[in-house]
Amino acid sequence: MKILSIIGARPQFIKAAPISHAILNRKNEGSGLREIIVHTGQHYDSNMSEIFFQELEIPYPHYNLGVGSGSHGCQTGRMLEKIEEVLLVEKPDCVIVYGDTNSTLAGALAASKLNIKIAHVEAGLRSFNRQMPEEINRIVADHLADLLFCPSQSAVDILGQEGISHGVHLVGDIMADSLAIALTQIDPRSQIMKRFGIQNQSYLLATIHRAENTDQPENLKAILTAFQFLKEPILFPVHPRTRNTLEKLEYSCPANVKMIDPVGYLDMVQLEKGARMILTDSGGIQKEAYWLGVPCLTLRNETEWGETIKSGWNQLVGLEADKIIRAIYSLARPEAHPNLYGDGHAAERIVRILTESGNSI
Repeated sequence: MKILSIIGARPQFIKAAPISHAILNRKNEGSGLREIIVHTGQHYDSNMSEIFFQELEIPYPHYNLGVGSGSHGCQTGRMLEKIEEVLLVEKPDCVIVYGDTNSTLAGALAASKLNIKIAHVEAGLRSFNRQMPEEINRIVADHLADLLFCPSQSAVDILGQEGISHGVHLVGDIMADSLAIALTQIDPRSQIMKRFGIQNQSYLLATIHRAENTDQPENLKAILTAFQFLKEPILFPVHPRTRNTLEKLEYSCPANVKMIDPVGYLDMVQLEKGARMILTDSGGIQKEAYWLGVPCLTLRNETEWGETIKSGWNQLVGLEADKIIRAIYSLARPEAHPNLYGDGHAAERIVRILTESGNSI
């Protein structure tokens, strides 16, 4: 069985790694599984792409489409055209798409047009905000997919409400697999914190990359205003899109904010683990913060990861500076920390289901 995996953005590299490893293990056991990896080039900076293949030991892509940045329509259209060309050559039995990026949408559309079966990893998530491009991407991918791998029961329930029940599997969150691996590989002697002059539990870690924040200057300004009035160090790995917006705004970094380039996955996990609190608009980092037992503030008006909110470890604070500031000093660390999103063995379940399904997906 030939599986073609489509990846293109930092979170997808992290999600794809455990599945690629599980496919290789099955192949070595004589299952006949074979994976072709296609990198769309959505993220192309070395700190956002190359380093993840090295650290996570992902096989290097068989194809790198080099699409790069652009408007949503332009970027997705270029991906769609180039992915179709690869599919016509490779003729896979199944295409795997991950998450909710433009690479996800383009991969699902291209496979669907050629009547190739589709598996969607991280299916069933909804923010219920259709102004988010990610929401449209995940809805379309779910309604095209033949196999839908869900991280939680709530994701399964949402698909049921939309009339999708065939091919739905509750497997747990694939990022739990990745984090479990990362925690065994982190070097306790790592110099990452020393490099940036920070100590354990003495700083806030901030990430901002969602279009609703980077493409709307008033939202980004509100977040930055909150940072300015805080009295503790903030470490801020800056996404390339965010940096472009900051340059247009001629943002002057206050003394307590240390802007740095994006770091690799292992270093990022180390920084998350050492933070007093995490401020983010990233879905993946919300979950990692929960698993690591670090309080989190989500710099958005909604989240797909509602279980983390209900647990008390994550709080939606919106995009008003005064609310962000108040939440930073009022969010208490809950005593309870229930198990959310599975046991770290999602990849094994996904690959077993793919193997058992074969050509009859």
